[in-house]
Amino acid sequence: MQLSSFVKRVMFSLLFFTSTTLYGQLKPAAIFSDNMVLQRDKPVYVWGKGKAGGTVTVNFSSQQKTTTADTAGKWQVELEALHVSAMPQDMTITSESVITLHNILVGDVWLCSGQSNMEYPLDRKLKKYAAPQKGTDPSEAELANNNKPDAIRYIYVERTLNKIPELPTKGWVNGNDTIVRYVSAIGYFFAKEIYAETNVPIGIISSSWGGTRIEEWTPDWAYVQSPVFKDSATKPGFKIDGMRPGQKYKGMIEPLLPFAIKGVLWYQGESNCMIEDQQTYPEKFRLFTETWRNLFKDDRLPVYTVQISPYLYTARKDAKKHSPELLAQFWEAQTKCLAFPNIEMTVTTDLVDKLSDIHPSYKWTVAHRLALQVLAKTYSKDQLVYSGPVFSKAKKKKDAIELKFTHTGGGLASSDGQPLTWFAIAGKDEKFVPASVTIDGDKLIVSSPEVVKPKYVRFAWAETAQPNFVNKEGLPARPFRTDKLKSN
Repeated sequence: MQLSSFVKRVMFSLLFFTSTTLYGQLKPAAIFSDNMVLQRDKPVYVWGKGKAGGTVTVNFSSQQKTTTADTAGKWQVELEALHVSAMPQDMTITSESVITLHNILVGDVWLCSGQSNMEYPLDRKLKKYAAPQKGTDPSEAELANNNKPDAIRYIYVERTLNKIPELPTKGWVNGNDTIVRYVSAIGYFFAKEIYAETNVPIGIISSSWGGTRIEEWTPDWAYVQSPVFKDSATKPGFKIDGMRPGQKYKGMIEPLLPFAIKGVLWYQGESNCMIEDQQTYPEKFRLFTETWRNLFKDDRLPVYTVQISPYLYTARKDAKKHSPELLAQFWEAQTKCLAFPNIEMTVTTDLVDKLSDIHPSYKWTVAHRLALQVLAKTYSKDQLVYSGPVFSKAKKKKDAIELKFTHTGGGLASSDGQPLTWFAIAGKDEKFVPASVTIDGDKLIVSSPEVVKPKYVRFAWAETAQPNFVNKEGLPARPFRTDKLKSN
């Protein structure tokens, strides 16, 4: 949603005049508005600006909290943990004037962030993204539906570079507002499924920016604490791999802090893959998650990630010619991030129509897979199969290799009924050739007549890999390799 600079100035003037006329100096942070969802079962922080030294009182849900604004007029109160409530309530903020925020629900708030595949809007035509080649686009029906659940609310954060904006959003809305066209399609479909399964009000914060690297979403000071980056992070205006950290964080995340949230949906990595960041991305991801957890005041904040999709990085006109294995190496880097606590990852190798399109359209399927993980891990629906097969162990058997997996669900399967694809096998010479694969219960037997003494197996180890290996629930297997070769 891009506005001309003139329109922005007019809107700001009108909004500033309205706020100062009605409220004087008292003003809550922009994340607080009518129609918002507040996080249940956690302390809830409410903050804003007012008269320096003035007394500020916040009333909500039978709680009253009072504080004094500091010399800069900043104030903050902490509400005790709230119980879930789909009954609309009002919040009053009182100082030299009174502000009343209406129609507030209490439920679970999810922050959707990352680059363009998370920014990808419910109305894909806003970005001229391609329609899906398989089936219809359910987004079109959702946009035409004017009777969406009022218990799901959204807030769209405008793209703002390297500064804290006074008015980054229109405010919270339900799905019947036109602003929902711009909201993350993944966030939209995710919220719909989570609400249907839990009947808990859901809030979605949509704060993403296409083409961004993970460094931009992490405050610069976090890099000083890293054993990998601290030496280069001590100089004023330092850069990490040519990028100044924190630019998107400053304008897109810091204004939200410390708003209480349930968790984070994170879809990012393409831009880091393009700079061949497979070696240091796990450390950057660690800094990102640990810092966000600290800032959102939850050291166990769950972060649900999406593994980036197959794409022809070798066809890009970048300064450096990429290896066909670059994407597989980056998938491996994303998998390594799962060693950090409370992290899960959705696989998307089967959701691409054209390998030249970095924006596959099946965001409702990505949302469903994220929802399965969240329902299983965060909402404790233990019976759900939430992941495709994950390699666990390899064992040599005569002229073949036996592979075992976790997350087999109802059993290992081929998504199209054809022999399993994108498996390769090699001996100690590390020369990989295509392999034949037999499903044997919860195991795979991998072999090739070209490799008499097999030692290594790779699966989906190429940027063009769109394999058919799934469990019977239809969830795709995670790419892997059993060899310990160094990344090229």
